[in-house]
Amino acid sequence: MNETGVVKFHYEATGGDLAPFPGFEKLNAARQELRRLGLLGVDASGIGFGNISLRDGATDSFYITGTGTGALPALDLPDLAKVSAWDFERNWLRCEGRALASAESLTHAAVYAAAKEVRVVVHGHDSNLWRNLRDRGLATRSDVAYGTPEMALEVQRLFRQTDVESRKIFAMSGHTDGIVAFAQDFDEALAVLAKAGP
Repeated sequence: MNETGVVKFHYEATGGDLAPFPGFEKLNAARQELRRLGLLGVDASGIGFGNISLRDGATDSFYITGTGTGALPALDLPDLAKVSAWDFERNWLRCEGRALASAESLTHAAVYAAAKEVRVVVHGHDSNLWRNLRDRGLATRSDVAYGTPEMALEVQRLFRQTDVESRKIFAMSGHTDGIVAFAQDFDEALAVLAKAGP
């Protein structure tokens, strides 16, 4: 069974409307480019894949696409969630807004926690790029499933023990075709993805 898009964390959802925030338009434009490239969308069985996030200023909070939004050609504010707190060990997060935060929210949180200069995180699916990154050793362990506290801790291990921070990209070996890129802005993240291709 394809589990892409299945939320595995516990959460506290505060609901309500998100206030407009700087960077929403750029997030939406970058997401549309990821859809055009086939890195984000919906598979043949109707399961959504891929997500994108933006750090909220200098805080640890971040805005992320909501779960189940892969089919949407463009997003409105209600299609996003703001993740304002998390706990990897408890497999828990708090999100604000009408949408439930993406299934990969803890992975995004792990990147933001590991590298304070990172402003954007992109998770997409591409089989060739995934294999290429795994072959180059830029990957999480294959026994670690996506969307779990173990994945968040594995991402932090990559930052401590490898040069992934300078490469700005890695594959999720236990999540077929899953890749993560991160950068200081969306243009840089898209350039990292283009440069890493086979």
